[in-house]
Amino acid sequence: MDYNRISTLFVVAFCMHQCYALPVQVTSDISENGYRWPALFSTPMVKLLGDACYESLFEEFNMDVPCFKLLISKGLGIGIVVGGAIVKIPQIITILKHRSAQGLSLTSFLLETCAYQIVMVYNMRLHNPFSTYGEVLFMTLQNIIICVLIVWYTKEKYLSGITCAGFFGIFVILIIVPSWCMALLYAAQIPIGLASKIPQIRANYLNQSTGQLSVFAILNYFAGTTARAFTTWTELDDPIMLGGNLLASVLNGILVLQLIIYWKKQPLDNSVWTKAD
Repeated sequence: MDYNRISTLFVVAFCMHQCYALPVQVTSDISENGYRWPALFSTPMVKLLGDACYESLFEEFNMDVPCFKLLISKGLGIGIVVGGAIVKIPQIITILKHRSAQGLSLTSFLLETCAYQIVMVYNMRLHNPFSTYGEVLFMTLQNIIICVLIVWYTKEKYLSGITCAGFFGIFVILIIVPSWCMALLYAAQIPIGLASKIPQIRANYLNQSTGQLSVFAILNYFAGTTARAFTTWTELDDPIMLGGNLLASVLNGILVLQLIIYWKKQPLDNSVWTKAD
């Protein structure tokens, strides 16, 4: 009997030894890059926010106010860039659909495009984060298309090619001008950009109608400039840029009010569009 007990104890001990000797896979919450979250999420977020803010917000779950503001600012910046890529597409479609640029001020779009080009090249030359100005690139290209379409449908068609060449020439000049001149041009683009809204506001008022003006585009202008003012305040120490974005938001707000007031109203006189421009 004693031998049976000893044999049984020996077998149990041997099995337990073999079980503990088996390799055991240890799970860990830490990924290969040293963070809690997968690399698919953590890597772009670290590049976006930096190590300190990423660890504070997503590793330690601390609601650090400066880091949280940076997160909101970056998110808005990306949203503005994505929105800027499509913001004027409805306006282009509206012009092509109706084969008319009635209600659109060529002066407004020309001034606005010049201002956009200055902002774009200024930021490119300073190597600012793309999230702080990226939408301007897309809006510049879309504005050029709109200017060409306005000229095509309201002026001599051959002037469309001259319009494109003119914008390309402006871009080349902005690339090669000295830095001090670029700084002056950037300061000048703020009144240029603001002044670009005045002819459109005036045309809407004179005609008591917004014509073919895109509702989607105007609402996105207003939302974009308001959000851009926040991102500029958060990420850049540039009071001139901040002031320009705030004033642009106010003027775009006036256009939104005109859309509401003159909703679906026909122009008083078709000839006034030309006079207003």
